Amino acid sequence: MSSLKKFAVATPRPLPVIVLADTSGSMGENGKIEALNAAMKDMVSTFAKESRLRAEIQVGLITFGGKAQMHLPLVAAHGVAGFSEFKADGVTPMGAAFDLARQLLEDKDRIPSRAYRPVLILLSDGQPTDDWERPFKALRDSERAQKATRLAMAIGPDADEAMLKDFANDAEAPIFKAHNARDIHRFFRAVTMSVTTRTASQNPDVSTAFVVPPPDDDALDLDFQ
Repeated sequence: MSSLKKFAVATPRPLPVIVLADTSGSMGENGKIEALNAAMKDMVSTFAKESRLRAEIQVGLITFGGKAQMHLPLVAAHGVAGFSEFKADGVTPMGAAFDLARQLLEDKDRIPSRAYRPVLILLSDGQPTDDWERPFKALRDSERAQKATRLAMAIGPDADEAMLKDFANDAEAPIFKAHNARDIHRFFRAVTMSVTTRTASQNPDVSTAFVVPPPDDDALDLDFQ
């Protein structure tokens, strides 16, 4: 009988990244939804290429436009076969999206206790159109959401900045204001860098700097109206 020791292959721990994306009708204006789709594709593609030695990045996408739904159930980024583009339509049922996010966070079959601290990202260009305050408080005050890194982006001048500021909990990353399509890309590049830096660190539970890259001065981009 062989005397060689048998080494168990360590299974990487999940690092969930959950995006709550406003896909209401107003997101169809001024190239907002197109910029968001392109930024999401880039982020998921980068996540898929990351080393899975310690952490496996998982991505879940919740959209709220007309209705709130799981656009992409939480899945390992390297297993995303193709990104189904967001379509802008309808009103802004943000409260229902908060409920979906809380249910996902609290589901220990989908996010086990061994998972690293999740990243929650909320982005919107307007005001909630449903009963959002109770679901918002329930999500914000839930144990797992309190431990998560919560980031927020206000798109254009009509976003509910007070609510978005209340959602965000990273002192180093107050809400980011996207004035044009380039800014949406810049925000998600910062998200991508922050998450991938965590996966490469000795302890992926430790927060990393959230640094938004400067805009490209030579790119022409009109501000959202």
